[in-house]
Amino acid sequence: MIINVPATSANLGPGFDTLGIALGLYNKVIIKKSNFFSLSIKGEGSDRKKFKNNNLFVKIFYEVYEEITGERDDFRFEFYNKIPISRGLGSSSAIITSAVAAAFALSKNSTDKNEILNKSLIYEKHPDNIAPAVYGGFTVSVIDDKKVYTLKKEMPSYLKAVVVIPNRAMSTAKSRNILPKEYCTKDIVYNLSRSSLLSAAFFDEKWELLKVASQDRLHQNKRMSNMKELFAVQKTALEAGALSSTLSGSGSTFFNIVYEDDAQKIANTLKIKFPYFRVEIFDFDNIGLKVNF
Repeated sequence: MIINVPATSANLGPGFDTLGIALGLYNKVIIKKSNFFSLSIKGEGSDRKKFKNNNLFVKIFYEVYEEITGERDDFRFEFYNKIPISRGLGSSSAIITSAVAAAFALSKNSTDKNEILNKSLIYEKHPDNIAPAVYGGFTVSVIDDKKVYTLKKEMPSYLKAVVVIPNRAMSTAKSRNILPKEYCTKDIVYNLSRSSLLSAAFFDEKWELLKVASQDRLHQNKRMSNMKELFAVQKTALEAGALSSTLSGSGSTFFNIVYEDDAQKIANTLKIKFPYFRVEIFDFDNIGLKVNF
């Protein structure tokens, strides 16, 4: 069995823990029947011993597989990882959703995406990354009574993502801990209005509204203060013509939506200004997680 799962960018500015989008950058997992358990990792994480000794995919896979079958069969797991780790591109959500999908597919021959998404919620409490990882496209998600409700909008091919990946990671847990426990009503209303407009702009394809609609007062500046260069990345991208420029998840990656015709120019501008950062152009993914036998 082969599973492909896309990278994702969450929040998109004001949509804290709610909005997400899938990128054309993938982790691939190949699972084979075997007489004994084994795993190999190539690409991102291949140099980290804990990824082999305490592999999150394997842990979740067997929890779900044994829950359904009552068995612990042996498999060989081959990981081909392209999603950067601890950079705000949904590497953990990619692992979680693909592990759940693999367990469902091998134990009960099911690849129902709604079921995969809701099972993944056990391991990832926020739907902003897991929803686009499963469905692809731009997603708006809420949780009600421990169930995820999601609407998806496919992204047009004339839009691209210019992604700036710093050479340093930002811990999601630490990044969340620096946020205040309470917010004033003014800032909450500010974000509610922008998040609502941003969602409407995506579904109505009013891309000229993204710059205003992607502004945030709840989390970005506080998180970006841990890596001051990110303020300059955002300013440079917007001045070069990006439709929006937002911190990807909790960082450290910066995510920019651009028109296809502007993508290379904006990417080159960012490469020149930030030579120690990785700058990539990606398509958007509209399919999400894929399972093939």
